[in-house]
Amino acid sequence: MGADRQPALGAPAMPRTSLFASIVVVLALAAAVVSVVQGWWVGLIWIPMAGIASNVLWMDLRREKLAKARAERAQSAA
Repeated sequence: MGADRQPALGAPAMPRTSLFASIVVVLALAAAVVSVVQGWWVGLIWIPMAGIASNVLWMDLRREKLAKARAERAQSAA
C-alpha cells in the first residue's frame, strides 16, 4: 500500500515498519514469558528487544502524526 492509499474499511494505513515492530513486540514479550516460565532466566534478554521495537513503533506513529499535521498546515495556508 502506498502512503496515500487507505484500506477498504476506512482505517488509516499502518506503515510497514510499524506493523513489523508491533509483531516483534508481541513475539518478544511472549518469548520472555515462555522462557521465564520454563526457568530460563537468560530469556529476559527479549525484554530489551521488545523495548527497542516499541520505540520504533512509537517513532513511526509520531512521524506519521507530524507529517499529517504538516500537510494540513500546508493545505490551509494555500
